[in-house]
Amino acid sequence: MMNVTPHLNFRGNARSALEFYQSATGGQLVLVTYQDAHNVQHPGEADQIMFGQVIASSGFRVMAYDVPSHLPWTQGEAAFFVSARSQDTDEIQALWNKLSEDAIIVQPLAPSGWTPLYGMFKDRFGVTWVLDVEVPYQG
Repeated sequence: MMNVTPHLNFRGNARSALEFYQSATGGQLVLVTYQDAHNVQHPGEADQIMFGQVIASSGFRVMAYDVPSHLPWTQGEAAFFVSARSQDTDEIQALWNKLSEDAIIVQPLAPSGWTPLYGMFKDRFGVTWVLDVEVPYQG
């Protein structure tokens, strides 16, 4: 089964946003900081969110992260990605192969520190997609 989820982009307040969405929905909150993921590129951003999500039993799902300072970000512009996640590696690879045709590859689909496959691209229509294999959080 694949889930398609809005992935919201913030600069320094993803934690507050996700905590708010969790309080409103009663969902399960997951927060992984850049420090947790051993991916700190700027010391002042160590406690910012590299991966966060809220999943509620009602079906509500949202993901979010803090855009690191070395990347451009303007509030309200490119405010979200579309995240497609599946526990099936072959399903993610097949979707990548089809959706990324004529796309600008931001991060090639490959293993990462938290999942067997992760990748990002901007499709031919200007929509940024994040695809990954969903694995249980081991925090």
